Amino acid sequence: MSSPVEKAIRKIDSLKEDTIRILMKLIEIPTVNPPGEHYAEIASYLKESLTEVGIDTRVIKVPRDVVAKYYREYADYERYIVIARIKSGEGPIFHLNGHYDVVPPGQGWSFDPFKPIVRDDKVYGRGASDMKGGIASIITSLLALAEVEGAFSGIVEASFTPDEEIGGRTGVDYMLEAGITKPDYAIVAEPSGLNNVWIGNKGAVWAVVEVIGKQAHGSTPWLGTNAFEKMVELAYLMIKELKPKIESKKSKYPYEDPRGAMATINIGGKVEGGAKINIVPGFYSFTIDRRVIPEETADEAERELLEFIEYAKKKIPDLNVRLKILSKSDACVTKEDSQIVKAVSSSVEEIIHKKPSITVCIGGLDTRYFQTRGIQAVTYGPGIPKVAHMANEYVRISDVLTVSKVYVKTIGKLLS
Repeated sequence: MSSPVEKAIRKIDSLKEDTIRILMKLIEIPTVNPPGEHYAEIASYLKESLTEVGIDTRVIKVPRDVVAKYYREYADYERYIVIARIKSGEGPIFHLNGHYDVVPPGQGWSFDPFKPIVRDDKVYGRGASDMKGGIASIITSLLALAEVEGAFSGIVEASFTPDEEIGGRTGVDYMLEAGITKPDYAIVAEPSGLNNVWIGNKGAVWAVVEVIGKQAHGSTPWLGTNAFEKMVELAYLMIKELKPKIESKKSKYPYEDPRGAMATINIGGKVEGGAKINIVPGFYSFTIDRRVIPEETADEAERELLEFIEYAKKKIPDLNVRLKILSKSDACVTKEDSQIVKAVSSSVEEIIHKKPSITVCIGGLDTRYFQTRGIQAVTYGPGIPKVAHMANEYVRISDVLTVSKVYVKTIGKLLS
């Protein structure tokens, strides 16, 4: 006789057409961020889709002052968090999370990025992989669990949150800080790939370096101090001396690409300054993207940058420079021997018949907000990381369904 968990897993196959329909509708809603468009529309759709099948669902508006605190320029765009819950007996709270915002479509598409198309086993459209495919996996697993009694004992929750693409402070971070949910376990459905589980992610320090010169007429440069030239000298010094020092730091944790194990610094992602061809520039700035490995802290990385700036002032004559920190976050890792890692990895192996890789993500994830609060959390979802944010983004339908099965299997293990 089949167990309730096995029945729920089999149910997922019969939900294929529903899954495709839901995924395509999600993609059709252009939740572009920045600035955060059509959030109310997608929140309404998610609530209606779940309540009509009897799943308790509510929508929570993020307070305007919270949005203004972190993203002042987007404060007039309302943010919503959708929470769905299925309760069955007594037990722990298992949480599934997906962000519904997507990056702008950009150029190079072969079709309208918000009019999804199905070809063979793939659904194409902006957000298909990052990460409306993951949301579809979550919803499908909820639909299956709602129809099968006795598959778990406890509470299964799902949250659909905004703003991961700009840092997640008004999404998952606010949700947990406000106590909207207090789960014991969590899976974030970012596109890790079918045979890979992310147990953590790197941290980051984002900063801007401002170089101040003295503006003058272009015909009398001796009367000014060229901020561009000073910026170039500083950037060159960073490349020659600071970058090798940072990249010599290697993490002990596994990464899909071995090069991801090193700490990194990317300078000049954005450069601003200058006014006119015949003006000696009095100001230039450039950004720093410093990625932090688990063996160091964001505070240590910030201190290293500040110390280098002081060193550069002594090396470069007449250098007037200041460093402004835009944001910082530590790297986070869930222990490999934790219940959530063991349950997810064994569930993946049982569903796809292949042992998954256990790695750390080189980018930043909302998963960190769970981990920093002591919640056992990992990242596992459908999609291919390399197609996220690209033109003609897609996700495999079979992967969306397979991930749903892994979720149900994992829930059966942890909420038994």
